[in-house]
Amino acid sequence: MTQTNELKPVLMFDSGIGGLTVLREARVLMPERGFIYVADDAGFPYGDWEEAALKERVIALFAKLLKEYDPEVCVISCNTAFTLVGADLRSTFPKMTFVGTVPAIKPAAERTRSGLVSVLATPGTVKRAYTRDLIQSFATQCHVRLVGSQNLARMAEAYIRGENISDEAVMAEIAPCFVEKDNSKTDIVVLACTHYPFMANVFRRLAPWPVDWLDPAEAIARQTRRKVPLVDGAEHPDSYDFAVFTSGNPDFATRRLMQGFGLKA
Repeated sequence: MTQTNELKPVLMFDSGIGGLTVLREARVLMPERGFIYVADDAGFPYGDWEEAALKERVIALFAKLLKEYDPEVCVISCNTAFTLVGADLRSTFPKMTFVGTVPAIKPAAERTRSGLVSVLATPGTVKRAYTRDLIQSFATQCHVRLVGSQNLARMAEAYIRGENISDEAVMAEIAPCFVEKDNSKTDIVVLACTHYPFMANVFRRLAPWPVDWLDPAEAIARQTRRKVPLVDGAEHPDSYDFAVFTSGNPDFATRRLMQGFGLKA
């Protein structure tokens, strides 16, 4: 165990507020650490970006973030970003530890009984070779349907801020996840965007039959804990636990949401 009272923060990065699902789990496992939550709301949603432009944006952002905050570890709690830029971040900043978020295809393939798995993601994540490689590596015995929702990340952001989202609009996005084939039905849907777990109860209510909605947040938090040194006698620092928005101007509902997660905005 590290013997020091100067604890570096954990930096958690997302395109918007989806990473709060990971933050919630990470706090439980790392109570001695302070957190800096970075939302690239000026670039949200990432699913609409061209790959080269998004890669350039994220790398430039991290050049500034690492210099300013010097974190212990960076958690990329965004499938769209990490499947595109993860390898480049690690090569560009080799002294920093990055914990990534990728679609939970391996555990889904291990758990499915019907062999029918759907991956509910953004269009960007669905397009990635990284995602196809995960299927090729871990799920060749399954029928995997990739569902790239154009609107669901925006809808989840609005929902968690308290806005009303119609059942019809949600159902239009998740309906392609449900497949019937050879007397079997989809039994697992991978939530391959950290925004989506905010709406998991809505998904369960609207689903045409029960499925396991696979939320990766806890697994990401466990991996982060493994990468962050334990510290004897450390107390939670007062200098962190704040949120940074690249727009510089989060609205009132967003600031209130951050406070609800214990973050100063």
